[in-house]
Amino acid sequence: MKKSLLALIVIAPLTLGLTGCVIAVGGEDGHSISGDFEDREYKNRKKIAGIQLNTAFADVSREMGVADFTETYLKDGKTVNVVYYRTHRLHKDGLTTKDECTKLVFVNNSLTAIEQAG
Repeated sequence: MKKSLLALIVIAPLTLGLTGCVIAVGGEDGHSISGDFEDREYKNRKKIAGIQLNTAFADVSREMGVADFTETYLKDGKTVNVVYYRTHRLHKDGLTTKDECTKLVFVNNSLTAIEQAG
């Protein structure tokens, strides 16, 4: 009985000191979702700022990577490729929408326009 009481007296204060709440905000690498988006948005804006009109679609794709959205269609006998890259945040929902992207328009594989939505 004395050993049980002694153990309780020693262990109880130690366990009370170990209780508490832990709130994990970021991922495994310490980044939060919004931080990841902000990093990607900044990098995309920086890359897009360095792209010149008339650059080939393949060169832009190689520099930018996979687009968030892609559209391809024919207009007046010409192939039009429209790619969207996330560059800014409008909604705090963690999703990427076209109005949060910059649109790059290619006609016959040549960049003809860069348009920021939103």
